Amino acid sequence: MTWGPLRRLTGPAARLGLRHGSARTRFTALYVTLFLLSGTALLAIAAVVASGGSRDSRTAPGGGTALPATAAQARGRIDDLERQLAGAHDTQTRQILLGCAIALGVMLVISAALGWFVAGRVLRPLRVMTAATRRITADNLHERLAVDGPDDEVKDLADTIDDLLGRLEDSFDAQRLFVANASHELRTPLTTMRASLDVALAKPGPVPGTTATLAARMRTELDQVDRLLEGLLVLARSRHGEFTDPARLTLGRLAHTALTARAEDIAAGGLTVRETRIDDTAWVHGSRTLLRRAVDNVIDNAVVHNGPGGSIAVTVRAEGGEPGTVSLVVESDGPVLDQRRVADLAQPFRRLAGDRTGTGRGSGLGLSIVAAVVRAHHGTLDLRARPAGGLRVTLTLPGAGAEAAP
Repeated sequence: MTWGPLRRLTGPAARLGLRHGSARTRFTALYVTLFLLSGTALLAIAAVVASGGSRDSRTAPGGGTALPATAAQARGRIDDLERQLAGAHDTQTRQILLGCAIALGVMLVISAALGWFVAGRVLRPLRVMTAATRRITADNLHERLAVDGPDDEVKDLADTIDDLLGRLEDSFDAQRLFVANASHELRTPLTTMRASLDVALAKPGPVPGTTATLAARMRTELDQVDRLLEGLLVLARSRHGEFTDPARLTLGRLAHTALTARAEDIAAGGLTVRETRIDDTAWVHGSRTLLRRAVDNVIDNAVVHNGPGGSIAVTVRAEGGEPGTVSLVVESDGPVLDQRRVADLAQPFRRLAGDRTGTGRGSGLGLSIVAAVVRAHHGTLDLRARPAGGLRVTLTLPGAGAEAAP
């Protein structure tokens, strides 16, 4: 596990090369460095103290007074003994210092092992907290770290993360409640306005042409608002991972159904559909409504934003064995697109109408809904501009095996 650089280990830590690597490695290096410095200082002090005892500056008694022969011989013998004692003392001092240096090297290795062990024990609660935090997603925000132990800095950090998770859970619950209420509150005025138009047009007597034209235009705008509202609600539900209808189904059948439902639009645009490869046994698991909406949006995008007389290529395949992954690839013709702008199509209200067909149809939520649905099902969405023009959409989901759905 890799941690960020310790902010307090600046200056000396940077000069010692402790700003990179894991926190455990940096703590171990710091422990070893401190031990090496303290051991070296202790060895230097011992060397100074040991060398001071070997100095002896005795002088012969009586200054330059002549000594008898017997006394001179005794004095020479004493000097020889002092020199031998000093040599033995120096040898012993060197041996002691050498032994201390060897002991320092051995303890340096032992201190590195002990430092690695101690640093691991100290950082173990942080690793546990990190693993628990990574397991918590929008679907299980009710879980908490609940770290036991003394009231220290680690427990304070765990309690702070638990408080943050509690606030996030309250926020997600408020958003879910808003989505549930908005689906009723916002549809009611739309229904009322559409009913008023129907009543106005159903009155006896001839209807003025301007009124009929205005009513038709308002109905078209109401339908657009209705589709926009539905797209926003689906986007919110998919982002919250709300699967009210889990099922096992195949992307191949969903693609067949979407193409059949849009047969009139495909024929009106003179489009050619090429089902290069559709594997009806490529099963996935997830929300039937959300996955159907995602496939419909991908097919809609290929139909609406295609050029006159263009083509649509649809491929569904299973990869990687069982369960592996299942991919839906939809390629459509059109003008050459900028890949940098294509990557933004997965964001809400991002459209390339001016660069593509200029029809102005759609709410700008189609591919963003696809991205949210795929993300909620732990899949990926890849948008690529084709070199020859048009767009290539690849939707990849975790597979659910090849056995038939119940």
